[in-house]
Amino acid sequence: MNLSRRDFLINSALAGSIIPTLAQETFARPANRVADDLKVNIFSKHLQFLNYQDMAEVAKELGFDGIDLTVRPKGHVLPEKVETDLPLAVEAMKKVGLAPQMFCTAVEDATNPVDKKLLETAAKLGFKYYRMNWYRYNEQKAIPEQLNEFSSKMAGLSQLNDKLGIHGCYQNHSGRMVGASMFEIWQILQKANPKTMGAQYDIRHATVEGGLSWQTGFNLIRPHIKTIVIKDFYWDKNSSGKWAVKSVPLGEGMVDFKTYFKLLKDLKVDVPICLHLEYPLGGADQGAFQITVDKRVVFDAMKRDLQKLKELWAAA
Repeated sequence: MNLSRRDFLINSALAGSIIPTLAQETFARPANRVADDLKVNIFSKHLQFLNYQDMAEVAKELGFDGIDLTVRPKGHVLPEKVETDLPLAVEAMKKVGLAPQMFCTAVEDATNPVDKKLLETAAKLGFKYYRMNWYRYNEQKAIPEQLNEFSSKMAGLSQLNDKLGIHGCYQNHSGRMVGASMFEIWQILQKANPKTMGAQYDIRHATVEGGLSWQTGFNLIRPHIKTIVIKDFYWDKNSSGKWAVKSVPLGEGMVDFKTYFKLLKDLKVDVPICLHLEYPLGGADQGAFQITVDKRVVFDAMKRDLQKLKELWAAA
């Protein structure tokens, strides 16, 4: 798929209404910044139907300040090709003025040669923050014992991160994986160097699991937050009549962004931010390499959610 910037501007539904591009700096500024100055990365999972150059051009034209690049199995860059393909992705990003900052991985263990090579390569190219893989419980073993094992792995990663000059993040995620509860993440971080290993805070998943108590978990993990991801949801009955989480466009769901953003501002939580779109977008929401909707549907959704994010931030 060959989508030049000119073709994008002329042929897409966004022509004539592209958000003015922002400064090239991708690091977040102090948390009392105005909405128009909010720095937001886009999750490349939702642009995997584009090649590196097209991905970078679209992200830039839509008004994003960076890209959280998927460097994992079924990602934009495959782990086994990191030494050849990651430099190409970075070159495409830099060509449009986007500096490498965030990347998403399946890294689990510093002793794994593939994980180690991936982090070494990314660090050399200038990336600073990565999301690691989730750990999973073995139903045949006691949970406290497993949390201790995961904590040791996190400590090992933090030591490698320190040598490479990067920061690792464990994302809270609703469901049965380790980290649905902030108390689990807090526990497995206890042996790690807090300067180089922390949490990627996901308010959507925190609200799913925490309900009315999500602020307690936020307060616990706040000193460890290295990056933030933004998305929304509400509970809905599915076709079988069972209650299930339904992902929706930003601002249409249950997440209390007003309270959350005010907390971030008041507490001066100053970390990179990434926007996710997990509601139905013809497969782009799930990282498809071939989508079933016109690409303009995806671009419009990204533009809309980015603008909504800035409005919600300004109102908090």
